[in-house]
Amino acid sequence: MPTHIVQSPQWGRFKSEYGTLAVRVGSIQYTKHKIPFTSNYYAYCPRVSPFVIDFSLLKKSAEENSCINVNFDVPNIVKGSPEEAKATQVFEDHCVKAPRNQFDKYNFLLDISKSEEELLENMHSKHRYNIKLAQKSKVGVREGTTREDFEMFYSLYKDTAERQKYYIHPKTYYQKMWDILHSEGMAYLLVARFNGEPLASWMLFVYDGVLYYPYGGSSEKHKNLMASNLIGWEAIRFGKEKGCRTYDMWGGCKDLSDRSDPYWGFSNFKAKFGGTPVEYLDSYDFVVNQSVYQVFNFANNVRWKLLGLLK
Repeated sequence: MPTHIVQSPQWGRFKSEYGTLAVRVGSIQYTKHKIPFTSNYYAYCPRVSPFVIDFSLLKKSAEENSCINVNFDVPNIVKGSPEEAKATQVFEDHCVKAPRNQFDKYNFLLDISKSEEELLENMHSKHRYNIKLAQKSKVGVREGTTREDFEMFYSLYKDTAERQKYYIHPKTYYQKMWDILHSEGMAYLLVARFNGEPLASWMLFVYDGVLYYPYGGSSEKHKNLMASNLIGWEAIRFGKEKGCRTYDMWGGCKDLSDRSDPYWGFSNFKAKFGGTPVEYLDSYDFVVNQSVYQVFNFANNVRWKLLGLLK
């Protein structure tokens, strides 16, 4: 598997400048998170490859940074892949299963090294129809590069999150992300417009041959013009232009037949582009301070239960 963008040095720079210190240890990195009412931290290390971890070096780094554990959240290994057995053994030899997963454990991956004709043919017929409809309706998609383009993207993204009732970070988080990753040639905006009016905008990442679609928003206006379908297709074409071979859609629901899943709507939308549904390994913890780790897990479990009751 290619190195995930959240393990890139540039992502670490973004996290550190935003205020969450990223620590580089060999080929991987983790972020430090303070445990309330203590002098200790826990380390968060998502989407890592187990084959590049130097556990002795990691242990030394964690101890120097007062981290009680390193949480390998949803490692970047797909279940059923040739690497699964070896990767699982690495984690089983050094770690314990983590109590929960935070990063999306389910996803859609699309091979975009195929021709545009093949990609369209493998797409759901409804998506093909909607793309043509948007094109005939003169919906246009272009790359956004200005501060005004970012402001418009965030406005659409925020409005979509409020409509669909999901959590997003403060605006400053995405602003810092955009400022750093765009300057590094790793973050891009696409904007779909009709008669000059923005209807949809997506932020895309490009790293190590992979195109990522982490964030997107759309307007309630002119929904019949299918701007989101068109911008989704143009994102694929954009990734191909950038030399990407894989399109990583960042996450999805566990079971597409379960319409009660709150993630079903956007997962169904992603699936119709023709990607393969995948499941990643469960999360693991590399424990450095066993006694504090046990207390932390107990308190954290209580916290998650309380949050569940408040929903």
